[in-house]
Amino acid sequence: MSALTENLGRLFTGGWRRDRVTIPVVRLSGGIGTGRVGANLSLKRVEGALKKAFATRDAPAVALVINSPGGSAVQSHLIHKRIRDLAAEKDKKVLVAIEDIAASGGYVLSLAGDEILADPNSIVGSIGVIFAGFGFTGLLERIGVDRRVHASGEFKGMLDPFKPESEGEVDRLRALQGDVFSWFVDLVKDRRGDKLGDDPDLFTGAFWSGRRALELGLIDELGDLRSALRKRYGDKVRLRPIATERRRMLGRLGLSASVSGLVDAVIDGLAERSLWSRYGL
Repeated sequence: MSALTENLGRLFTGGWRRDRVTIPVVRLSGGIGTGRVGANLSLKRVEGALKKAFATRDAPAVALVINSPGGSAVQSHLIHKRIRDLAAEKDKKVLVAIEDIAASGGYVLSLAGDEILADPNSIVGSIGVIFAGFGFTGLLERIGVDRRVHASGEFKGMLDPFKPESEGEVDRLRALQGDVFSWFVDLVKDRRGDKLGDDPDLFTGAFWSGRRALELGLIDELGDLRSALRKRYGDKVRLRPIATERRRMLGRLGLSASVSGLVDAVIDGLAERSLWSRYGL
């Protein structure tokens, strides 16, 4: 066989790149929920990218870059479960890299990883459940507005911001939060197991730096994604970004929907901004 023939054979069989490993990378960034203009992370927005990443032939692992202050417990769980189901179906490891923050629901996403790494200054944790709202009791009366609400069922108007809180409504809300909190704690214990440290503040909603999170067993190592992948798969490892569904641009909306779309965008933006600002970001 001539040298030319041999080299052509290596080219078409991939011999020249046999030692190169390709790792698909999916970035999960932003607040978690079903924003009306698609401004937040949800299973619908990320599922396509996840399926494409796990379908990458010969990739031994999928990398996830997490940068999220949390949000919807339901969407966090759905995304987490979809990642774990795909990992089992395709027999691939999942490596999670936390950037600025993985708190609350963002940490739920991180728990989908077989290994979790973070920057020493990342914000990690906030294992807890929160509900926040406003009360406008007496406002409508002061400005001369008569509000009329007709409902059947004792708790149908629960947490109405224009009426005083009742002890029964608060008790029901706390019971609901307790159910979600128990699920969160069980998930952390199931995914992190014996790695977790013994700290009384672990399940108080507190959050920590990446360095402290390592000591508590919430993550596995400090560092960045590229360096971690090189350490595992060699210097020739190639990162292949997989894009999630893009936001719908307001300019693509019809004229009749432009005003409502703008209002929705502002509301979603304020809601997401409040999630980030909770952690000083």
